[in-house]
Amino acid sequence: MSDLDVVTAVREACVAADGQDPLDEHAVLRLKHGGLDGAGLWVEDGGFALVRDGDLTLAVAPEARGAGVGGRLLALASGSEHPVDRAWSHGDHPGAVRLAERDGWRRTRELWVMRRPTADPLPPLDLPDGVRIRGYRDSDADDLLAINAAAFAHHPEQGQMDADELAQRMAEEWYDPEGLLIAVDDAEPSAMLGFHWTKQHDATTGEVYVVAVGPHAQGRGLGRVLTLAGLHHLAATGVAEVILYVESDNTPARELYASSGFAHAPSDTHVQYTR
Repeated sequence: MSDLDVVTAVREACVAADGQDPLDEHAVLRLKHGGLDGAGLWVEDGGFALVRDGDLTLAVAPEARGAGVGGRLLALASGSEHPVDRAWSHGDHPGAVRLAERDGWRRTRELWVMRRPTADPLPPLDLPDGVRIRGYRDSDADDLLAINAAAFAHHPEQGQMDADELAQRMAEEWYDPEGLLIAVDDAEPSAMLGFHWTKQHDATTGEVYVVAVGPHAQGRGLGRVLTLAGLHHLAATGVAEVILYVESDNTPARELYASSGFAHAPSDTHVQYTR
């Protein structure tokens, strides 16, 4: 079994047991399109540690836990030539908590998953005067990237999306241009105000994937309007639940989503550790 086969097997075992993929989408796409170029990977039977750009992802399959696999992999990654200063625990796994406490890692960032059943009714979508919402067109790419970079300037993953990464995401099976909602100025249809990129994972789950409003369009309530437009779109696909990810310290966004019927459970928490 190759090292990447071990990664695949451990991921599948963790998803089956924990309900969480130990690799986030950004890491998955980097592996898919770039392999291990620029990364470090260490494997043991039932576990792996992956380091790229200072980020560590460490996972141990359920049948291999409690035997010191995680500690050994952490020591290998930490002692390598690859700098390691951040690590994710998807689902706030208790094993990660113990390992972090033992090795002096600090809990510094939380990413929440919030959920909303589509059975809950949505208010009607009333667009502000002069605003129209339509599906994505290829000519929108540059404006979308510019608005995304401005809106997520302080977000270490999303804000760095470039044209290649945009194309990679759009090449995924789930991508639907009609689910990438673009808000434009009715008087100038080529002028993008913001966007809501929705994602349908499967027949039952949709996602508020990315919502962004350009700096020039702030203060018009477009974040709430775009969110609602995306929720209407996802409900129309027939999914039973809509999820979203939000930084735990982003109080305005959390309050916006809570007012739209989203709720968070403690088990739906992803934790970033630093040292």
